[in-house]
Parts: sequence; structure tokens; C-alpha cells
Amino acid sequence: MELEGQWWKGQLAGDIYQALRYKEIKLPSYKGQSPQLNLRRYFADLIAIVSNRYRLCPTARHLAVYLLDLFMDRYDITVQQLHMVALSCLLLASKFEEREDRVPKLETLNSLGCMSSMNLVLTKQGLLHMELLLLETFQWNLYLPTAAHFIEYYLSIAVNEADLHDGWPMACLEKTVLYMTKYADYFLEVSLQGKLKFCCCFT
Repeated sequence: MELEGQWWKGQLAGDIYQALRYKEIKLPSYKGQSPQLNLRRYFADLIAIVSNRYRLCPTARHLAVYLLDLFMDRYDITVQQLHMVALSCLLLASKFEEREDRVPKLETLNSLGCMSSMNLVLTKQGLLHMELLLLETFQWNLYLPTAAHFIEYYLSIAVNEADLHDGWPMACLEKTVLYMTKYADYFLEVSLQGKLKFCCCFT
């Protein structure tokens, strides 16, 4: 998303955060009305597996799944086409979020074991066609913030020395930050598997 590494630590962190929040408010709505909604978990997992294989950043992985969700929401797609769509979403997201040298290459994608098990061979022409269709669907706008774009900023301000635990100062700030980061990363990955629902109860 054209953001410098560790932007949340820089002087412009507040401005960048506000820009992300502004874009988040205007995100396309996800209705969960795809005829293939029951396959969503499988393809989200496929994106996560391939993303981990190439060690792509969390923002690329989350953007890819979000693009997949929106695209599935709008079209009735065959299962075979969904494989192409999912991988094209990941390629587009990685091109948007990663350095060029980290974007998966066609040859290495086709060499993955999961590709042969799916009896799927990607072609340059097929990928370009699908990427173009995706870009046209999203009106060439991939600036779509996800939870992964905010997590580091929130973690940077989530814990400070003045915080208390059971009314007492924290014994070890570093350990608290470590656990906070661990669980935030866990829930961030869990959120890829489906839309999390949070319920607030007031008494």
C-alpha cells in the first residue's frame, strides 16, 4: 500500500492512521451472498498456505482474502475458476503490498505440490486476464485497508508503563507486550477463516 516499513513508529503515524481509517469507512460492503460461500474457507486457506510458502507479509495475505470475498460476493464462479481467482487475488495483493522481488513467479507457482494435486496449470495469459478482470471489478482501486494494516499501529500503543494489572503495576512490560503481540497475531490469522462476530453486552 505504498507505506514505508514500520510506518507506525514514524512522525507521520497519526496522519497515516487517519488516512487508513478514512479509506476503511468507505470500503465496499461484504454481503456474504456468494453461491460458493461454503467453499470460502477452503480458498482462504489456499491463499494462506501459498502466502506462507512465499513468506508474504500479513497485509498482502489479508488483502488477497478480502479481494476474494468481494469478488465471490458479486459473481457465480465455477470451482475450477475459483482456484484461478484466489491465486490471482494473492498475486495482485502481493504486487500491491510487497517488493517486486518478493512477488511469486508463475513458474514457481506451477511447481507447488498443491497445484498438481488440483490438476491446475496457470498460464501467463490466463493470469493476466484474471488480474485485469479483478482490477476492473474493483475499479483499479486496491487501496483497501484490512485489520492487518492497523495491527502494528494498535500494538505500538496498546501497552504502556502506566497500565495496571489487577490494580498493580505490571511486573514485566516486555513480557506483556510479547503476549499481546502473540495473541493479536493469532486472532489476526483466525479472522481470515471467516467473518468474526463480536458481541458487546451491557448490563
